[in-house]
Amino acid sequence: MIHKEGYPTLILVAVLGIGINLAIYFLSGSVSGIGIGISQVVFIFFIQFFRNPQPNIYIDERGIIAPADGKVVVVEDTTEPEVLEGKKVKQISIFMSPFNVHVNRMPVSGKTFYDKYHKGKFLVAWHPKSSTENERSTLGFETKHFGKIVVRQIAGFLARRIVYYSKTGDSLPQGKEFGFIKFGSRVDIFIPIEAKVLVKIGDKTKGGETLLATI
Repeated sequence: MIHKEGYPTLILVAVLGIGINLAIYFLSGSVSGIGIGISQVVFIFFIQFFRNPQPNIYIDERGIIAPADGKVVVVEDTTEPEVLEGKKVKQISIFMSPFNVHVNRMPVSGKTFYDKYHKGKFLVAWHPKSSTENERSTLGFETKHFGKIVVRQIAGFLARRIVYYSKTGDSLPQGKEFGFIKFGSRVDIFIPIEAKVLVKIGDKTKGGETLLATI
């Protein structure tokens, strides 16, 4: 299954590939097997990037599930100034490589009370300052058991487009898709300091399936 965000890119890649191969044919008078092969490899890469498999959503009203596929790169106590006014929280960050599924899913059921897009830099997603200096979006959710939590989508060196569908006032269930980030990127989640974190740096996560923390 291909994600809806992928169709414009796939059409563009297909048109460019056909155009380049036609140009080679008209210039040389023959079909280039190498050109066709490269075009197919590039197209397959984009197809796998925009794939949208349906996960087996892990439902737990007292659990926080991974908002994205990837690798845990940060687990620490910190503060969150943008939405939670400097309140002490636990931060879990997940890095998504270009080979991960880039659909972002609700870590808990909740109502959106804050959404904001920020223009910024395109540092590599694992850079410590990417969370505050890169292009990013910030979403705040009011939840039943965890109070207010914050999820931040962060663009990486390759990622140049962040999409989020949840706007202030929307209520979404746990595991529901709320956004998509194109190419390598990162998702930060800020949860209550008293939450029990179940993952560590280096762990692999599956969006909608991996249990990150409980309360």
